[in-house]
Formats: sequence, C-alpha cells, structure tokens
Amino acid sequence: MQLSYAGGFKESAQQVAEFERAGLDLAWVAEAYGFDGVSLMGYLAASTERVQIASGILPIYTRTPTLLAMTAAGVDALSDGRCHLGLGASGPQVIEGWHGVPYDKPLGRTREIVEICRDVWAREDRLVHDGPIYHLPLPEGQGTGLGKPLKIIAHPVRPRIPIWIASLGPKNVEVTAEIADGWMPLFFHPEKAKEVWGDDLARGRAKRSDDLDDLWINAGGLLAIGDDVESLRDLARPMIALYVGGMGAKGRNFYNDLVCRYGFEQEAAEIQDLYLAGKKQEAAALVPEALLEATSLCGPAGYVAEKVAAFAEAGVTHLGVTPIPTGDQTPADLIGQVKEMCEAV
Repeated sequence: MQLSYAGGFKESAQQVAEFERAGLDLAWVAEAYGFDGVSLMGYLAASTERVQIASGILPIYTRTPTLLAMTAAGVDALSDGRCHLGLGASGPQVIEGWHGVPYDKPLGRTREIVEICRDVWAREDRLVHDGPIYHLPLPEGQGTGLGKPLKIIAHPVRPRIPIWIASLGPKNVEVTAEIADGWMPLFFHPEKAKEVWGDDLARGRAKRSDDLDDLWINAGGLLAIGDDVESLRDLARPMIALYVGGMGAKGRNFYNDLVCRYGFEQEAAEIQDLYLAGKKQEAAALVPEALLEATSLCGPAGYVAEKVAAFAEAGVTHLGVTPIPTGDQTPADLIGQVKEMCEAV
C-alpha cells in the first residue's frame, strides 16, 4: 500500500507495523514536495521487521545517480535487505517549479541512473560511466579536473536492489519493461491493459537482459469489502480529477493522455478544462463511473475476489490497496482478507 505523503509520518509508520502483522508485503513511501521520502523509509526500517520498504517514487532529477544508489544501499542496510528503489520522472510543475531543475531527457536519464546504481551496488570496480548525460568522473575540461574514479566505501547488503519505475507513456513503458525489476502504472485498468500497453511491454521485454527476472507489476486501488460499499469508489474522484485535470498543462499531461487511451477522451478534456479553471468539485463529478469501477476493489467479498483475479490475469504481481474499513472493520482486517484472496489466485 501507498503511505500518505501529506503528513502524519509517525502515525503511518505505526500503521505499517500493524499492517505487517496482517500480511502487508510492501509499503510505498512517496515523495512530492512535503517531507522527503527517505527519512520515513529509514524510520520504517527501525519500526518494522518483515515488510518491504519502497520509495514510490524518488524523482530522478532531485538526486545524482550515485546519491540514489547510496540512499537505497543505506536503507537496505538499515532494513536488513528490505529496500526497493522506486524511480520516476515526476512532472515539470514539481521538478522545474519546486526544484528549479530542467525537466529534460527523462528516458535517457532513467536508463543511465539504473545502470549507475547497479554498478555502484555490485562494487566490482571503481565507478566509471561515460553516457550521453552522466559522466563519472567529469571529463577533462569540466570542473577542476581533480575528479577520480571511486568505489562505494560501504559494502552493500545486496549487490542488486530491486528497481521499480513509474511510467505511463509508450516509450517510457517500453524502457521500463526492458531495464526495471518492476513497473508502477497509475490508474491501471485490467481490462484495457493489454490494449493500451501490450505492444510497449512486448517490445521492452524482447530487449530484456537474461539476468533480470520477469517484470513485476504493482497496481490496484481503493479496497472496501462488504455489501453496499460500491459508493466508496467516489472517494477516488478527487485524486483522479487532480491527476487527469491538474497534473500538467494542456497537451502535457500524462494521466490525461492515459484516460484518453482508455476511451474517455471527452471526459478527460472536460475534467481538465474544469480543473484548470479552478472548478475542482465539478471536475471530480465528471470522473466516469466505469473508470472508478475498473481501478478499484469495492464490493462484496466474492466481487473483490473476482477483481483480484482480474488484476492477476492482467499481469499484476503486487496488488496495491488503499483499505477503507466500514462498520467494525479495521484496515488490518481488510488487508488480511485481501491477502487470502491473493494467495488463492
């Protein structure tokens, strides 16, 4: 499950420890423009024993490739080998607006960062990298000329830490399927996944290295189990409207493009127009019911079990959930129930 990035980190960590006992396998720690994600990952390492701890995501523009590698290796050491490094490009609003860094060459940067991280962790030799974007050490004529190849001082717990990439566009997904251990698609539609991403995934997998296992896929949505809980899907409306309507400008919104590819072109355009005009509630009201249903797991136990199977059939290996308890349920109860459903698939 994804942890909130709006605050309450200590409370979230306490919840993760409880969810761990209920069967939670992996906790995603986001990083937007609030607190950093790595601090919470380290806190989780100290307060949990089994659950895997993943960044979801660290933006590729905000740290050097070697710092990303050092950070993941550090959390991996603190957690006794439970770190996953989730990477993504974020978007130009955050990268250029908050960090003041040009949002350029996301595919090339991602590919080189993955290469550098794996070289750092392997610790086979001093690090030398001469790519189109990153040069380690800096070449002659740049900087002071005093840079020299180095090897990470510490010995990483593992020579290969799992790397996940958040991607949506055709080229991004192709690269993800080629080089990553795992893929994090947002608003995953099980019935439309093959139509939208099938060719991109196939092209990437065809170039995948033999030393990589099969690609993991993390996807899911709101989780509510019981009678008459379908209306809880509406809780996803504001977030979908935010991403489809507000996370980017016209013609430069990856999430809007995705919803269009799902077949909701008119709705996506109207949601964006309303959201950019400041009419957020009206935009949320236009999120199609069919999209809410496809990207959530809300209903009686039998229905949710069928949805779990549908996600698995679409290739999902890690079911991501946001539990919404009703009545006398607790979030841990829901995690325990859906864990049994996953094991039955």
